[in-house]
Amino acid sequence: MTKGSAFRLMLLFSIPLLIGNEFQQFYSMVDTIIVGRFVGINALAAVGATGGFSFMVIGFAQGLTMGFSVIVSQRYGAKDYDMMRKAYAMSILCSLAASVIVSLFFAVLSMPLLRLIQTPENIIGDANLYIITIYIGLAAPIYYNLFSSVLRAVGDSKSPLIFLLISSVLNIVLDLFFVIVVPLGCLGVAVATIISQVISAILCYLYIIWRYPMFRLRKSDMKIDLRLCWRLFAIGLPGALQFSVCAIGVVIVQAAINGFGSDIVAAYSVGTKIETVITVVFQVLGMALSTYAGQNLGAGDLKRVRHGFNVAFLMMVGATLITMALAYFIAEPMAYIFVDRDTTDPAIIENCIFYVRNISYFFLFLGLIFIYRTGCQGLGSGAIPMISSISEVIARCIAAFTLPGLLGYLGVVLASPLAWVAAGIICPVCYFIYIRRLERRFDGHKSALSNA
Repeated sequence: MTKGSAFRLMLLFSIPLLIGNEFQQFYSMVDTIIVGRFVGINALAAVGATGGFSFMVIGFAQGLTMGFSVIVSQRYGAKDYDMMRKAYAMSILCSLAASVIVSLFFAVLSMPLLRLIQTPENIIGDANLYIITIYIGLAAPIYYNLFSSVLRAVGDSKSPLIFLLISSVLNIVLDLFFVIVVPLGCLGVAVATIISQVISAILCYLYIIWRYPMFRLRKSDMKIDLRLCWRLFAIGLPGALQFSVCAIGVVIVQAAINGFGSDIVAAYSVGTKIETVITVVFQVLGMALSTYAGQNLGAGDLKRVRHGFNVAFLMMVGATLITMALAYFIAEPMAYIFVDRDTTDPAIIENCIFYVRNISYFFLFLGLIFIYRTGCQGLGSGAIPMISSISEVIARCIAAFTLPGLLGYLGVVLASPLAWVAAGIICPVCYFIYIRRLERRFDGHKSALSNA
């Protein structure tokens, strides 16, 4: 990504990434669809009630591994393959440590956390069974996201898509098997998800070894380098924590939703699934920009980095208009994918559509978050993702604690959009400050070299 049209490079990079991420969303949607249609509304609500906690652990995996891949991307751009391979090796070890610690922590606290957010008693048992299985299998999404991030760091966004397609099909088959043939209900869809993610992680790892010899690890690469591990966590943890911090806000909103009963929980759960399908384009643009920015920073071309951010912003504005139109027109037909039209209370669908259409008015701010927060992570900034995440969670918490009592369900609907506004304003400001600091640092380095 260090040569050629920034628009063309990011667009071509984003297309397979978009398809892959849509499948990844579909991957998680299948659980909700199958339990909604084959088990019932309560089972759908049970899976939906864990949405904030699922987002917390899966988002942690994505943020951590995306951060780990930043050094890989920068060293690849600088053609420093020995350091790139060492960073890759330490990323594997750090991912193992993180998955064990986080899995144990959340598995132990699973039921207390569900009770803390006032999960309705008629669904709490199934909700706990589902989410604790996801916690135990956390290593699978962490390693899949790590290997996918490494492939994207070297400009390969097509291969992870292929593996994801394979595992998505397998996930559907296993979901149906564990729900219909072996009627395990919510537990069955969780087990199917973990098995599918394990297979996709293994395929990615084997492909990296075969396709990219530069990543074939030597014994010396696996020697623990604490300084490098610290650098990896210094970049990866803020990215992971940004998702986790945001998830705290999501969990608080979920607690507000739970107070309205299982039917509203079901409507909100379906609405958020539709939201993630529509808005994944912003996440993809951020990931493309992160790789682009990381490689060009490694190559020492800050002018090209700035240009890339400008191009990504214009692409995001175009994507905002498209996603707003999609939110209006496809909310209802998508809602009926999850539930049976003839047996479902129409109020559930109406509340779902109400959610999707109202949040769409704030998509521009969500786009700003992904462009500038993820892009700055590609530049090696851990502080900017954390600052934006904290501002987002504070706004979401304030809204969740105050608006439902004043506006009812509308107050819950507006909680996330108001958080987007807060973070969406802060992120671009932080970017401009950070890029100017980088430019001064580069100018100082060039002056020192010329004087020498």
